[in-house]
Amino acid sequence: MNESSKATNAIVTAPSAPAAPGGQDPAQYLTFALGAEAYAIGILHIKEIIQYGTPTTVPMMPDFVRGVINLRGAVVPVIDLASRFGGPLSKITRRTCIVIVELHLPHGETRVLGAVVDVVNAVLEIAPGDIEPPPGFGTRLRTDFIAGMAKVDGRFVILLDIDRVLSMDEMAARSGAGEAAAA
Repeated sequence: MNESSKATNAIVTAPSAPAAPGGQDPAQYLTFALGAEAYAIGILHIKEIIQYGTPTTVPMMPDFVRGVINLRGAVVPVIDLASRFGGPLSKITRRTCIVIVELHLPHGETRVLGAVVDVVNAVLEIAPGDIEPPPGFGTRLRTDFIAGMAKVDGRFVILLDIDRVLSMDEMAARSGAGEAAAA
């Protein structure tokens, strides 16, 4: 078992997560790193975590689309989150993982995508009282990508609105706008 899969098997309760006010229970989030930043996705969106394997490239895709992988017979697009957030493509290391997420689309549909992350950390329980609204400024991320900012062990973890971050319609529109500007 590699280090990243060991980390994903641990369930950690954030020490700053007391009983939530109003009877709301803490929610579980998968935490991971992109560079020096800590991010999290609600555990209900996570299907699995796999070791990074080189995706098959698809011509004429935006830079943040690494390609596609075959996941038990299904074609799954793989998005480089660091590049999606406007940075360079992630440097692939032995700890790089692909987090397989299930997006919830309008009309009850679902879509499965892979997200490249530098390292998966742990699953944390975070109480609603420990989550602040997204900041109006001061992050490199678009604020509509942020579901909230959680306080964990004295630092902030950025909770992502993964349905918005990996919206295929928006990614297609952005890549079309970039291609039109380049022409």
